[in-house]
Amino acid sequence: MNKKTIPSPHPEIIKKFVGQAKQEDLGTGDHTTMATIPIMAKGQMQLLVKESGIIGGIQAAKMIFKEWDPKIRFKAFTVDGEKAKKGTVAFIVTGPVHSLLSSERTILNVMQRMSGIATQTHKLIQLCRPYRTKVTDTRKTTPLFRTFEKWAVLIGGGVNHRMGLYDMILIKDNHIDFCGGITEAVSAAGAYRRKNKLGIKIEVECRTLKDVEKVVAQGIADRILFDNFTVPQTLLAVSKVNGKMITESSGGITEKNIAFYSKTGVDLISIGALTHHVRSLDLSLKAKFEKK
Repeated sequence: MNKKTIPSPHPEIIKKFVGQAKQEDLGTGDHTTMATIPIMAKGQMQLLVKESGIIGGIQAAKMIFKEWDPKIRFKAFTVDGEKAKKGTVAFIVTGPVHSLLSSERTILNVMQRMSGIATQTHKLIQLCRPYRTKVTDTRKTTPLFRTFEKWAVLIGGGVNHRMGLYDMILIKDNHIDFCGGITEAVSAAGAYRRKNKLGIKIEVECRTLKDVEKVVAQGIADRILFDNFTVPQTLLAVSKVNGKMITESSGGITEKNIAFYSKTGVDLISIGALTHHVRSLDLSLKAKFEKK
């Protein structure tokens, strides 16, 4: 069980999401349910785990159900970050059948994807476990679904990179090329941060070992990113930084080679595939009836 406290989004984010989900999926109404189920009907549904993995989205589901219809009662039998075997009942919800059915697909879409991300994150972390390297995400997320995907990375035991363009200065290859060079770009970022009195970190992407030497010599950046470096190059780059800033590796890192990168002593490994190329976990929300 994942015992550490995992921060959840502000309720306003959930409220906005539910409003958008209802607009997208309900439109003028759930005509199938309205045609077949009495408006006053009450019932229960249970979330069945159909594939073993790390559960992600229990707290999200609870918050979404509450916002969807306050009359829905939620009872969880597991927690975010826990390993769940096939056949597990993760939670039971009780309330108006119309609300349960209209929210079913939204809940499953959120939980299946979050659980898939949490499961893959956990798997990669296990491969890095002998070393101190942390696994982090990127901004390669599903449009307007970033909050849930980055939340799932935390549930899986990873850490979050920047949430958006507003909470870190990350100088990448295009910024460097447009600015006229890596030295110029880092100097400009440092001046911008001072002028605007911003309390945010500066990270710079390096494409060569020469870039690393330049960034370290400037002493302005807080973090340095080794982009598409080989393992031997990363080992050398980490030694050049020598603990003067946080180091990060990205590009071409997979399950097959992540342990080798971790062994170099790099602080972070960022993997876009955590959110843009992950397979959802198989879950199902089914009507529950007492056996007679």
